[in-house]
Amino acid sequence: MATATNPAPRTGEHVPWKAPLIWEESAVSVLTQEGFEELARVGERVDESLRLEFIAGKIGEKAVPDGDHGRIIAWLTRLCVQVDAGWWLHPDQGLRVEKYGKGNARPDGCLAPSDTFAGRGEWAGPDGVLMTVEVTSGDSDSDSDTGHRDRVEKPRAYAEAGIPVYLLIDRTTCEVKVYSRPDGERYEIVATLPFGKVVTLPEPVGMELDTEPLKNWVH
Repeated sequence: MATATNPAPRTGEHVPWKAPLIWEESAVSVLTQEGFEELARVGERVDESLRLEFIAGKIGEKAVPDGDHGRIIAWLTRLCVQVDAGWWLHPDQGLRVEKYGKGNARPDGCLAPSDTFAGRGEWAGPDGVLMTVEVTSGDSDSDSDTGHRDRVEKPRAYAEAGIPVYLLIDRTTCEVKVYSRPDGERYEIVATLPFGKVVTLPEPVGMELDTEPLKNWVH
């Protein structure tokens, strides 16, 4: 039987729960979405800072956000609400994504009407989501698993789920990428602009975003 193991803690040592460090390939290949969601639920109950995702058949852990990361989400939330008072940028809402909803992602923000996720639990389908937002952790993540998920795997997963717009705020390259017009496999349009430019977030978001303030929140 395939097993997953973590190093044993020393007697009396407190070690926060983490996703297993070593997964045999056969164990990951048979992990179902229901199995992942139970794994995530147990892990997050033990360690409240832990946030797991299941994209492209792989388990990944989201980087712990820093203060600048939180400031960017607050800034963007305020701008979105100014466009439509009925919207909210829901932070860390779990979404079932990819084809047939077989993946699990926790976007840094999901733009949707404020009551979209009421009563829908920890993991919800993408119905009602206008835009997903990811903010990279900074210049140290250029080759990290988290950075790869944000830049490569999530655009595909969100497009397959039919989410109209994906906004990537990349603090490593100091650029924003706006993905739009999903065709069920990929986004047909990708616009890349440096921080400081005005970016158009297409319908159904339909707003102009002045990215000049983002220059203040990189490190």
